[in-house]
Amino acid sequence: MSNFDYDLFVIGAGSGGVRASRIAASHGARVAVAEDYRVGGTCVIRGCVPKKLLVYGAHFAEDLKDARHFGWDVPDCKFDWDRLRDNVQAEVTRLEGLYGQTLENHKVTVFKTRATIAGPQKVRLADGTELTAERILVATGGWPHVPEFPGSEHAITSNEVFHLDKLPKRVVIAGGGYIANEFAGIFNEFGSKVTIVNRGDTILRGYDEQIRDRLLQISMTKGIDFKFNAPFEKIVQNDDGTLTVHLGGCEPIVADAVLVAAGRVPNTKGVGLEEVGVDLDDHGAIKVDESNQSSVPSIYAVGDVTNRIQLTPVAIREGQAFADSVFGGKPTVVDYQNVPSAVFSHPPIGAVGMTEAEARNKLGSIRVYTSDFRAMKNVLAGRNERALYKMVVNAATDQVVGLHMIGPDAPEILQAAAIAVKAGLTKADFDNTVALHPSMAEELVLLK
Repeated sequence: MSNFDYDLFVIGAGSGGVRASRIAASHGARVAVAEDYRVGGTCVIRGCVPKKLLVYGAHFAEDLKDARHFGWDVPDCKFDWDRLRDNVQAEVTRLEGLYGQTLENHKVTVFKTRATIAGPQKVRLADGTELTAERILVATGGWPHVPEFPGSEHAITSNEVFHLDKLPKRVVIAGGGYIANEFAGIFNEFGSKVTIVNRGDTILRGYDEQIRDRLLQISMTKGIDFKFNAPFEKIVQNDDGTLTVHLGGCEPIVADAVLVAAGRVPNTKGVGLEEVGVDLDDHGAIKVDESNQSSVPSIYAVGDVTNRIQLTPVAIREGQAFADSVFGGKPTVVDYQNVPSAVFSHPPIGAVGMTEAEARNKLGSIRVYTSDFRAMKNVLAGRNERALYKMVVNAATDQVVGLHMIGPDAPEILQAAAIAVKAGLTKADFDNTVALHPSMAEELVLLK
């Protein structure tokens, strides 16, 4: 028997931590996990799951109007924020229970309290209890970054946005990334006046330029206002509870809520990492090798806390790879090439592989194919909103190295198409596939 209390102690019961815990336990390890908030982590509790449910709810604003063009006599409908908010939170609670049940079924000990690292093989719980473990896995995820400026305490982040007492009539959103654009679309469909404020001049940095330009165009048509090169100076709370946002180079904006979506940082503060010699990078992320091992051999890390690719499926793969490698005798390394991603904006974006600019810089000679079209549903509904599909091909090999899409159900279509890109298929392979008609996805095999 081991001299340690546990073979593995996991700090953080999010997607990566839960996966690592249950897989390690299935391999016979004695596992404990500590979580100081709710089991499930960012994705399940205050991230992609409740956000996607709000996205579904927001879509009904346009679907109900469009239904009239399809013969349905739909009356003017009133949106009830309280009902959606409470239903979403009920679903979050249900999922939290399932995650906890999964850990229990695998005989993982769960400590519902904060844990910090007290030594290379020792953790300390909030009540002072110290436990030993042969290995420690840090899976504490990320945390919303809120820049410091006067009045920043009046702003909310993606942590609090799901719990608003009432729907704000006017919302200012700081940031240009996927969280900012997703919530801009959500609140706009719910009837709020939305202004996105960006200190730079680009939204969705890292996505293909044509795709992000199309989202900007559509968002502005839907009534979302954009302020670029406008850094926050201060937020002032008025006597009536409203907020006045002062920006550089712009007139002040009065709002009922200010959402800061300025990125996420690794959640490593106060965990005890530096005290035991774990190396962190300039952003506070834990430096790990391809085996998820830190500079301290007994301490590992997976997920957003390592700041490699901040996506839930990546954290899950890292947790699985760690457990299989260390406890299952199956050395596994995560492949970070061609990881698909989505932005659940209105309309949504799906992407995998290199953008056109990246391909030109890396490959030199490329071919680009696009399809700019109006979805059949939008035509009958009288909507001028156009979808855009883009394929980037290595001219020397005919291999498809990038797919970028914006339009209805783009992420759903992109997931399957990403398999083709990951497999290294060619443009000829797409061309040789018979179209599934009528569908939006058929555009991918009809590109000329």
